[in-house]
Amino acid sequence: MRETSAYRCQSCGWSSRKWLGRCPECGEWNSFAEERLSAKPSARRAPETPPIPLAEIQKHEGDRFPTGIGELDRVLGGGVVPGSLTLIGGDPGIGKSTLLLQVSRSLAERAGPVLYVSGEESAAQIKLRADRLGIASKDVWFLAETAVEAIEHHVAKLKPRILVIDSIQTVHLAELESAPGSVGQVRECGARLMLLAKGQSVSTFLVGHVTKEGAIAGPRVLEHLVDTVLYFEGEAHHAHRILRAVKNRFGSTNEIGLFEMTGEGLREVKSPSEFFLAERPRAASGSVIIPGLEGTRPLLRELQALVTPANFGTPRRTVIGADYNRTCLLLAILEKRAGFPLQSQDVFVNVAGGGRLQEPAADLGICLATASSFTERPVAAETVILGEVGLTGEVRAVSGFVVRLREAAALGFKHAVVPANNVATEIHTPLSVHGVRSVEEAIGILLG
Repeated sequence: MRETSAYRCQSCGWSSRKWLGRCPECGEWNSFAEERLSAKPSARRAPETPPIPLAEIQKHEGDRFPTGIGELDRVLGGGVVPGSLTLIGGDPGIGKSTLLLQVSRSLAERAGPVLYVSGEESAAQIKLRADRLGIASKDVWFLAETAVEAIEHHVAKLKPRILVIDSIQTVHLAELESAPGSVGQVRECGARLMLLAKGQSVSTFLVGHVTKEGAIAGPRVLEHLVDTVLYFEGEAHHAHRILRAVKNRFGSTNEIGLFEMTGEGLREVKSPSEFFLAERPRAASGSVIIPGLEGTRPLLRELQALVTPANFGTPRRTVIGADYNRTCLLLAILEKRAGFPLQSQDVFVNVAGGGRLQEPAADLGICLATASSFTERPVAAETVILGEVGLTGEVRAVSGFVVRLREAAALGFKHAVVPANNVATEIHTPLSVHGVRSVEEAIGILLG
């Protein structure tokens, strides 16, 4: 037995052989913690598996098994892959544990035993949540444990198909002297659970805490280690939740799943556009509808703008749900290219329903919502607006044009103001389409 010691930054994971007051990598002060590891020297052994020609590797198409939750299957790429390691992050109270309990019930019915390991809640707390969600499956097993060695023992004994660890920051290895949740513990526990998942073909879900900035806490190596990274997003004052994939080795990262938090748990939202537009006002100035695109999924969102005279010297610019810097740029384009005197106006922009519109295709909608509020002229209720705006005021083509308009037509919209270049290349659309080449032209068509 030999004992090694090192100091590691708790913020970025940078290691040093001696303690440092400030991390040279991330600049954080007093972030170094000592890590000691007693380990036996690893013995060299011959490789057990010979190299295989790539052309001779057999694919197994039917390995996935669906979770029974359509929105989650969409994000995962069709279902859960045996032996996969999935990391789910999100703000406290967003519904991570609720989602995984519902997934556990569904997978227990379809795939076999599920072992739910919690290091944060007792059996009584989990039972209360399970009763509220109506979960009483005999194939869902609960374990209150934080030691990885004990978890491995129970997995070998129970042989579950699915393993849930809630959360990765609470489990620890006894051979590491650092506290649970430290960089070393999270990294090593993640590696041990990865070997467990791959070695015994146990599909594993890890819950990860997030930092104040919204990123998953711990070293970045944890996200590189797992197969799939999912973020559970939502607003504190809204019932909807968005499940978004930022990494997926078995599918696309361009898909999202939409849920609504109810008293009986998370409910899938089958038609997200209807959900977001349910309370939109009619014939109100400053309100426009934008057919956004989340991966391959079209989502219609309501964007609102309010323009009022500034009572103080410097006009205010408040943006919720859209990119602040890009919105300020679009307001400058309205001043310079369309002649709107916004330098003396307070401008407030909001994506109704608490969502986010980050894509450039929303540029024309922001411009027209602002112009509509300034002139007190509403945009026609059956019209959707789409287009990227350049600094010279030109309207540029966007991707996913036909998919966006088909979703708008399915919800009863009749007209669309879109980039002229999209109309020239993709003529077959289900709406009455007006192609525009500049912001001024779009304002003339919609606001006169």
